[in-house]
Order: sequence, then structure tokens, then C-alpha cells
Amino acid sequence: MAIICVDAGTTVIKAVGYDAEGAEAYVARRETAVSRPAPGHAEQDMGAVWEAVAATVREVAARLDGDVDFVAVTAQGDGCWLVDSKGEPTGPAILWNDARAASTVDAWTRSGIAAEAFRLNGSSAASGLPHAILTWLHANDPGRLDRSSAMLTCGGWIFAKLTGELVADESDASAPFMDLRARAYSPSLLALFGTEWAERLLPPIRSGHVAELTREAAAALGLPAGTPVVMAPYDIAATALGAGAVRAGQACGILGTTLCTEIIVDSADLEGEPTGITIAIPGGYVRAFPTFAGTEVVQWTCRLLGLNGPAELGDLALLSQPGARGLTLLPYLSPAGERAPFSDPLARGSLLGMSFEHGREDVARAALEGLTMVIRDCLAATGAEPTELRVCGGGSNSTVWLQLIADVTGLPVRRPADAEVGARGAYLVGLAATGAAPSIAAAASERVRMRDALEPAPARQALYSRLFDDFLTLRGTNAASWPLLAEMRGRR
Repeated sequence: MAIICVDAGTTVIKAVGYDAEGAEAYVARRETAVSRPAPGHAEQDMGAVWEAVAATVREVAARLDGDVDFVAVTAQGDGCWLVDSKGEPTGPAILWNDARAASTVDAWTRSGIAAEAFRLNGSSAASGLPHAILTWLHANDPGRLDRSSAMLTCGGWIFAKLTGELVADESDASAPFMDLRARAYSPSLLALFGTEWAERLLPPIRSGHVAELTREAAAALGLPAGTPVVMAPYDIAATALGAGAVRAGQACGILGTTLCTEIIVDSADLEGEPTGITIAIPGGYVRAFPTFAGTEVVQWTCRLLGLNGPAELGDLALLSQPGARGLTLLPYLSPAGERAPFSDPLARGSLLGMSFEHGREDVARAALEGLTMVIRDCLAATGAEPTELRVCGGGSNSTVWLQLIADVTGLPVRRPADAEVGARGAYLVGLAATGAAPSIAAAASERVRMRDALEPAPARQALYSRLFDDFLTLRGTNAASWPLLAEMRGRR
């Protein structure tokens, strides 16, 4: 028995081979490029993404013993991956962190349309969601829409290349056009956004869907035609499952390109504050707060300070002290603004409190503390009271940062043993979808293991509780300047 799971991230494609005991036997990775052809644009070559997937799966398949029972796929979510009637791209994929439609989202937010939509789809509006991108294309590139027959996501694109089917997992379909309680596309939402014309582009919704590998794809992957292929939830939901957060109340934090703080819930709460997103998964929902700025803030700070990488940043931050000697970073550095735990396409970052008394070490600590305050802010927005936070993603390699997260949130922070947690989530879904496990939860209890845990230090926890209140105050004060800053950018 062997299983291959694909996790197609924004910048790295991973394929993981699992042995008969469910252990990671081999991992293959390929980097993928994000192009930015104009200010605020974020795109990918769809063909290049598929080639990277095929190469990683082929590499893994050659290293595994025995037949492959199934292939499962998870991938980056949101965005707009348009294809024609033959399933071929009509242009580059427009990604989840694209900002070209920021003004449209700002208008929806300020008019109340976004809040009204939340009562059906459980998700705040963002410029990288399909409704915003489609609206921009309708106004600026209608020819591309005319050439397109289906709007996929990254996972849907890969699944289409593997099986020939143009479908959407219910997690991908959740925002922005799904009525969450009905788990079906909503004509009311299409009308609310003025996108009734886009209904023809929406692929059928599936959950835990299984299809067969085509002959053409089989040749590209080095696997037998007819091998089962499982469409798993998209990456942030799959990662929560892979971390073992499979029951209501369990929380997970992804420290990656997005900082995504999420919790499993039994039902969709559509009456609360219209922030974050709600993702349908088999048997429940993920209430998630994926930010636009995550570990890119770490990379930006490393470049700013002339550091070789995150490890050096953590070491430098330890030379400062909790609170960074009064220095605060509001880490809203994405050109798309911010979407969690609040939605504002005009949001921008600030480094506050600087004086000649501050050094590089204080900037390093302020950067990590600012990101960690966002995690606590998102955790509070879930409205839940978890007893622990399971973390994964590239940032989880920093013990310095994980200790800071424990101190700021007041929760034990636990790291899963897997190198690729999103792929593990796809693995669990695949076991349940193919009947190899009675449920995702049962598969997780048997196949998910933790590596270690960090406990919060009570003295630092008390200090950071006060500093968190200060962080929120500073953000509120600075938010008043964001429209002016947007106007100033427009004068360039």
C-alpha cells in the first residue's frame, strides 16, 4: 500500500509519498514563480503549475514500493483559474493575493454589500476572491471572460488535469457565491455582487470527490491509468485537518505566506461580525482568518536588516526585550490591504515609536511581535476558547517565534511531526473518501502525531496581554490615516 498526496502552495509544489504505515516515505518539491506584471497584480502560469505537479508526483512514484492506492490533491485557495471548453487556460491564473480589484472590494465594504453577503456566505470580501476578480475582468478584459467556460481554483485546475473533470470542492466553492447552510451556489449572492452573468462559469460542487486518473495524466505522472484521485479541501482547511484539528473547538495556526488562524466548528455562524471566512468541509466547517501578510513580513524584515534568513531574525530578536523597548510594527504590508481579522483593502503597515535609542534587534523583535499580535487578534475573532494551538508552516521552524506565540496567546503551542501537514490533511480525507477509514476524525486519531510543545511563561503572558491592548489602540489610531495614504499613492 502506498499513497501520494499533492499540496500545491503558492510558491512551492509538494508531493508526499506515504508508506503502508502512513509515514512520510518521500517528499518532492518544486518552486513555482509568482509574476507581478503590474502594481497589485499576482499571477501564475497555469501550465507551469501543472508541470511542477507532474514532476513531483513522478519523482515520488518512482521512489515508492508497491501500487499507489490513490492520489489526493490540496492546493492554494481562492483566486481565479479560468479555462475554456477544452479545459485549457485562457490566460494566467489570478491569485488569492492579487490586489487589482481592491477598489471594488472597498466599495462593497463601504456600501454594506460585503456585510450583507456575509449573512449567506460567512466570508468577508477580499480582492483575491473570484467575485472581485471576475468583476475586474468584466470591466477590463471582457474578451478573456468570453473565451472562458469555467472558473476553477488551483486545486480544481490540478484535479481537471488529472481526471478531465471540471468541478469544485465545497471548500473552494464556499466563498464567495455559496449559501453555506444550503451548501449550494446562491442566485441572491450573484445578484448582490452584480455578477449574474458569471453563473455559467461556476463548476459543479463536490465533497470528498473521487475520480480516475486519465491515460494522458497517467503517462505524465508515471502511474497506472484509472488510479483513484481524491479532491481534498483547499490548503488551509486541509492543513487544519492534517494538524489533527478535526473536532469542534480544536484550533490550528498556519505560519506561512498567509498567517491563518482557524478553528473547527459544527455549524456556520452567519450572524456575528462579518470578518474572516467560513469553509465547508465534510461534516462541518472551518472558521478561518487568513491574513494577506504572513511570513513575507519576516522575509521583508530580513532584507531590511541585512539578515540571511528567519533563524538570524529570531536570534537577533532575542537581544531585545519583550515589547521591543516600545517599538511596534503594524504588519499590514500587503498591497491588497488586509482581510483578517478585519477587512480593509486600504490597510497599510507602520513602524511606530522609533527613536535613536532603538537598534536592529528591536526592529527584529517588533516584527515578530507584530505578527504574533495578529495571531492573537485572529484567535480572539474566532470566539472560541481552545486549550491549545497546533501550528505548522514554514514559520513553525522557529522555536523563538513559537515561544512568542505561546506567551502572547497564553496557549500551549504544539507542532505536528509531519514535514508537510497540508498533504497529511489530504491523506486523511483520501482515506475517508475511498473507504479506507470510517471518517476523517478516525483517520486523524490513528495517523496524526505531535512532535513537541511549548508552554507560555506566565510573567511574559501577563505583559503581552497589556501590550495586545496597546496594539489594538495603535491600529485603530493609524487606520484613520489609511484613506489619505491611498489617495497619496494614487497621485504617483
